[in-house]
Amino acid sequence: MRILVAGPVPEASDYGNGVTARRWAHLLRDLGHEVRVVQDYDGGHHDLLIALHARKSEAAIRAFTAACPESPVVIALTGTDLYPDLATAGVDLALLERAARIVVLQSQGVLQVPPGLRSRTRVITQSMPPISGEPPAPDRFEIAFLAHARPVKDPLRLSEAVRLLPSSSRITVTHVGGVREDDIGDRLRAESAENPRYTWLGPLPRPEALAVLARSRLLVLTSLHEGGANVVTEALAASVPIVSTRIPGSVGLLGEDYAGYFPVGDTAALAAVLDAAEHDRDGLFTQMRWQCAARRASADPERETEAWERLLAEAVPANAGYEGVR
Repeated sequence: MRILVAGPVPEASDYGNGVTARRWAHLLRDLGHEVRVVQDYDGGHHDLLIALHARKSEAAIRAFTAACPESPVVIALTGTDLYPDLATAGVDLALLERAARIVVLQSQGVLQVPPGLRSRTRVITQSMPPISGEPPAPDRFEIAFLAHARPVKDPLRLSEAVRLLPSSSRITVTHVGGVREDDIGDRLRAESAENPRYTWLGPLPRPEALAVLARSRLLVLTSLHEGGANVVTEALAASVPIVSTRIPGSVGLLGEDYAGYFPVGDTAALAAVLDAAEHDRDGLFTQMRWQCAARRASADPERETEAWERLLAEAVPANAGYEGVR
């Protein structure tokens, strides 16, 4: 098939939507399809549109359906579509009604979709091949924070939390990520200069960012909400335990019983979890490692590819001649 993947950022972007669009394009090409990734519909006939982000790709969806009325549309809902809810996020429910299938990136996402559309909704967990790297530094307890500095990421929460740690702590934070607002960048630079536990490296090429993750003892995610963060999948692939805000986007990937959660916006609680993890108090670090290892299979690229193959067979009408290629 000729498939168009539309997303809100350029294909080369290292923001989450760009990473996702590239990976989907790659796996769809491996299934034998011709795939283009665009930000806006730019003409031509395609057999299928996969729109990443319902609200930000709305114009592309409308233009595509007008030009290719017989071709189905799959809409993938991101965190800023789903949370706090679809109406608040500005998602046009009528647009979802016309979608052949809806995709969410973790199991809790289905609960945000109107009940009448849940039968058309599929959970497709994002994937990552195993990541290897240098062993952790023996003289410190390095924590990776891979997040572009947007308000939804609560980007200063971790730097504030490590200031509360006892002086004997060996915890250090390496923050990788870009900024969109100068004032946030100024604050991150100041924090990096003044806080001996915190280093902000700015944006790095993806392989270098993953190398930071792979050598770290923990990944921390401080987001207010996520649709299903790529970085959680990457941490699972790197065998790095995760400390995360207790948000649906993480619970849907790690499970209700995961040990490494803290409440959104609670600096003291985050500091307490980090302190306990560093010293494996009450076996916390051991438990997180075990739980993440048990969930590592969810990041298997073969699973994601098979899920997309099933979805394509469902979404494309039988008279289009597509019955799968495997």
